[in-house]
Amino acid sequence: MKAAVFVVPGGPEVLELMEVEDPQAGPGQVRVRVQAAGVQPYDLAIRAGWIPPGVEAVFPRIPGNEFAGVVDQVGPGVAGITGAEVGAEVMGFTRLTAYAEYVVVPADQITPKPAGMPWEVAGGFPAAVMTPHIALRELGVGHGDTVLVHAAAGGVGTVAVQLAREWGATVVGTASEANHDYLRSLGVIPVTYGEGLVERVRAVAPGGVDAVLDGAGGDALTASLELVEDPARIITLVEHAGAAELGVRTTPDKRSADRLAEAARLYEEGRLRLHVRGTFPLERAADAHREVATGHGRGKAVLLVG
Repeated sequence: MKAAVFVVPGGPEVLELMEVEDPQAGPGQVRVRVQAAGVQPYDLAIRAGWIPPGVEAVFPRIPGNEFAGVVDQVGPGVAGITGAEVGAEVMGFTRLTAYAEYVVVPADQITPKPAGMPWEVAGGFPAAVMTPHIALRELGVGHGDTVLVHAAAGGVGTVAVQLAREWGATVVGTASEANHDYLRSLGVIPVTYGEGLVERVRAVAPGGVDAVLDGAGGDALTASLELVEDPARIITLVEHAGAAELGVRTTPDKRSADRLAEAARLYEEGRLRLHVRGTFPLERAADAHREVATGHGRGKAVLLVG
């Protein structure tokens, strides 16, 4: 099969299209013929050399931790699991290996794709919804909280602000000026990045900020430390290597098909939307990484594979 692979960590240019051995579904697993795979900061960190806890440092490596496609092979012990039969259209998650024509995952890491959801949306949906769902629950966000979301117009940010509002929070979101009207349409109070961010946030949230979900890193994360009394109520999605030193948290791996199915129901009910800002063929995975690295795009970047 064809896959976007890197042999040594580095910049986007290390990603190349290669032919690798087709994976085979083992006991309790399914193989999915990938139609689309989302691209997110997690993938960029891995490509740059970050090794997630519990992942073996083996190269060459195929990034990608979310996908949508069609089940084409079922391993022993899977028969009878709803949505895991050959021909089923599904969305799913993994840690690596989704930037490929086929991906193999445990059968409990997929859920049916809503019939009306386009493939490009489905490919970027699992991480875009589960990452903020987990993070906001970990932060204890609920009714009466004021939450600051950095990179609020991005793929994960867009979902985070919708979930936080669904759960009763007031949301302040950082974004470039061009995305402020978009954030207002989601019920968010927008503020711009850059010097004076702390003062701008305090001006629109005079009662203070209770929690921060950071999708930008850098100066935005530094500003968050001034705005939140307890750094344990800050989760960063991008500064994986420096989080512990700053005393902030990263998102624990508590993904589940149930979380994904819950978000899919919200999508079907029209209560959750996901914007795809750009699609790229698999051979242009490096360009997709460059696009995500700009940090200012609206919605998700997605690889079209099938």
